[in-house]
Amino acid sequence: MSFKQILQVRLISRQCSIRQSHNYATVYESNDSKNVGKHAKVQGWVQAFRKIKDKIFLDVNDGTSSQALQVVLEKDAKPENLSYGCSVAVEGGIALAPNGRPELQAEKITVIGKLDLEGYPFLPRKQYSPDYIRQYLHFRPRTRSFASIIRLRDQASNAIRDHMRNRNFINIHTPILTSNDCEGAGEIFNVEPSSKKLMEEMKKENINDLDAAYFNTKTFLTVSGQLQLEVCARALAKVYNFSPAFRAENSKSRLHLSEFYMIETEIAFMSSLKELAAEAELLIKATTMNLLEKGAKDLQAVNAPEPTWIGKDFGYITYNEAVDILEKHSDKLNFPVKRGEVLVREHEFFLVKHYGNIPLFVAEWPKHNKPFYMKECENDSSKVKALDLLAPMVGELVGGSVREDNYDKLKSKLPENANLDWYLELRKYGNVPTAGFGMGFERYLQFVLGVPNIKDVIPFPRWPHNCCF
Repeated sequence: MSFKQILQVRLISRQCSIRQSHNYATVYESNDSKNVGKHAKVQGWVQAFRKIKDKIFLDVNDGTSSQALQVVLEKDAKPENLSYGCSVAVEGGIALAPNGRPELQAEKITVIGKLDLEGYPFLPRKQYSPDYIRQYLHFRPRTRSFASIIRLRDQASNAIRDHMRNRNFINIHTPILTSNDCEGAGEIFNVEPSSKKLMEEMKKENINDLDAAYFNTKTFLTVSGQLQLEVCARALAKVYNFSPAFRAENSKSRLHLSEFYMIETEIAFMSSLKELAAEAELLIKATTMNLLEKGAKDLQAVNAPEPTWIGKDFGYITYNEAVDILEKHSDKLNFPVKRGEVLVREHEFFLVKHYGNIPLFVAEWPKHNKPFYMKECENDSSKVKALDLLAPMVGELVGGSVREDNYDKLKSKLPENANLDWYLELRKYGNVPTAGFGMGFERYLQFVLGVPNIKDVIPFPRWPHNCCF
C-alpha cells in the first residue's frame, strides 16, 4: 500500500472516530427518509413549540438546512425550561409523520441553554421587518430567512471559487493594507497604530508626516486589489481575488456598504472588451446555476425571484447607444441624461427594463469619467475600453476594462504623487495587454436573491455611524 493510500485510510478512520465520539446526526441528515426506523441523536434550537393533546411538537434546527426536523415527545416527559428558542439535545427513533416527512420520536431530551422570552426581541409566530431585525445583528442569524441567506452566501462563495478553478484562474491573496488609492476617488480609510507613543518612536528624520511613520508612507484600507492582480497576471496569466474592500463614503443607501466583498479578475493577453464581458457573464451564470441546483430550498425560503434571464444572452451596447435610448425616452425620466456624463441609478434601471430585465453591458465610456489605468478606444480617443454590467435590483453589478499597456500614455495619465513607479515598470519588461473586472459579491446576492437592501445579505454590515461590534 502506498503512502497516499495509507494516509487516506487513516483520514477516513479518523473521520469515522469523530462521528462515533460525537454520535450526533445533523438535522439535514435526519430529514432524509432513508433514515426512517433508525435511532438518532440531534442537537439544535427550537424554532417552534406546539402542544396538542398529550403530546408536544417541536421544530428543531441546527442550521444545516432551511427545513427543521419535527420532534415529538410525551407531554409528561417535557423537561424544565423547554421553550421556543432554547437549545436542546434529543435522542430517539426516526419515524414517518402523517404528512410523509421524517420526525424524531423523542425518548430523551435535554435543554442545553434556556431562553427567557422576556427581553428577547423575536417572539414566536410573529413577523418582523428587515429594518427591525437589523437592529439586532447578534440575533439576526437565528431568523429563518437570514439563516437561509447565510447558507446561500456560503454556497455562492464556494461556487465562485470552483468556477474560477475550472477556468484555470489562480487565487491571489491581495493585501488589505495598501499605499495606493486604486480608483483615485479619495474614498479611502487611513490606517495607523492607535499608539501615538509608538508612532513617535518610529518616526524617522526623513519622515515629516507622523501619519506615515509606521510604513514610511500613508497607508489605507484597500478599495481594490486590481493593481496587485495586474502584477501577478504578468506571470500567471489568469488570476483573481475574493477579498474585502472598503469605501469611505457617507452613504446609507440600500446599495452601499463601508466594507464589502469583491471578486476581481485579471487576464493576460486579453485586449477585447467583448471577451471580457463573456468571462463576467459566464461567472454570473455558473454561480447562479450552482445555487439553483444546490440551494433550491433556501432560495424558496427567501422567496428569491426566478432567474428567467439565465438562459438568455446578456445585452451589449455602447455608452453612446445607451444615451441615445435615454434621450429618446427623456419624458419618462426624472433626471435628464447628459451626454458625456455618468449615468445615474434611474438611467441604469431604465436601460435594464428597456432590455427586458436581462443584465446589460454598457461599453466604451467617456475617458474623463473613468480611472487613469483604462485603455483608450482605437476608433475614439475620447472613450476608454471600459464596461459596466447593469442588472435588475442593483444597477451596476460589474465594472471592468482593458488596461492601458502603453508605457508613455500611462505615464502621462498617472495621478500626481501616486507612488506608482512599479506599476509603470510592468509596462517595460515583458509586457502584455491585460483586462479585468470586479463584481461586488453583496450586490450579486441582492440581484439573485431579490433582497432590496445590501445590509441584509452580509452577516455584519458596516455603514456610516454603524460599526457596533
